[in-house]
Amino acid sequence: MSKIKKISNLLDKKVIKKLKPGEEILFSGKFYTARDQAHQKIKEIIKQEKKLPFNPEGKVVYYCGPTDTPLGKSIGSCGPTTSSRMDLFIEPLLKRGLLAMVGKGRRSPAAKALIKKYGAVYFLAPSGCGAMLSQFVLSKKLICFPELGPEAIYQLKVENFPLIVGVDSAGRSIYK
Repeated sequence: MSKIKKISNLLDKKVIKKLKPGEEILFSGKFYTARDQAHQKIKEIIKQEKKLPFNPEGKVVYYCGPTDTPLGKSIGSCGPTTSSRMDLFIEPLLKRGLLAMVGKGRRSPAAKALIKKYGAVYFLAPSGCGAMLSQFVLSKKLICFPELGPEAIYQLKVENFPLIVGVDSAGRSIYK
């Protein structure tokens, strides 16, 4: 059994470079949620050369659309969505310093090449476990695009959020 690594606060290139496919991580820090519609809006903002609603440099984007928050909880169900749908949108964020992405499933060869080119990392979150994953979220704050409902961009503060390295900074994947 492999040792689970704990990563706290901000990721950096030194930490990312040491990660290998299949490693188990407990992440504490901040995620920014973004799914298809939010990525489309970000793409348009970049195309129009306007200021982004959050600075992606050094950040982690979680492909997630959290459900409504039940009374007394910090968040509703918050499981990952299929990452390959975001493959067409990742380069503009990686160019701006995005360090990591979290989701489920394989990435395209092009996405793996971009992860390698920019020295980023792709983490897998346990799929089908959205209710369980909510227990690792300490807070949820709306950042932008409230009209998108659960697909708005939220900042999540998480503690010991379970992840697996899916694609490392060298472009190696756990998927064959």
